[in-house]
Amino acid sequence: MERSGSTVKLKLKSRFPGGRNVGGKYTMNDHSVTLYLEEIRIQAVNIFGSAEYTDEVLKIIAAHELGHAQDPELELLSERLDECPSDREFNLIALQIEENAWNFARTILPEVESGLLDTMIYFSLKAYRDAVAEGIA
Repeated sequence: MERSGSTVKLKLKSRFPGGRNVGGKYTMNDHSVTLYLEEIRIQAVNIFGSAEYTDEVLKIIAAHELGHAQDPELELLSERLDECPSDREFNLIALQIEENAWNFARTILPEVESGLLDTMIYFSLKAYRDAVAEGIA
């Protein structure tokens, strides 16, 4: 939080509602980031094979969500997302929103081992990139 310069409100909860494995989310309406601690632990186990990486995964997800909070393009991109005339454009904008947040996260995580960060980014963006590629094929 300190490195980001953000005034975002931070909320901690155990589980993401609805059964999906979501580690965190940014809410524009109240300028808050919610981190789901049990979901983050599950992600650490699923991605890295061990809960020992939970603290690092928490830092990475928090930095990514702060990236959304600090993104000067987010509001405009979100509006464009709501008005998309095609699935392809929707997927491209959604990917841009996520890439913007990850680009910011990289700037505030100098102590996180790059292999861990790159792996988290890969898995986070995979579905977005696949959706864009599917629209091309």
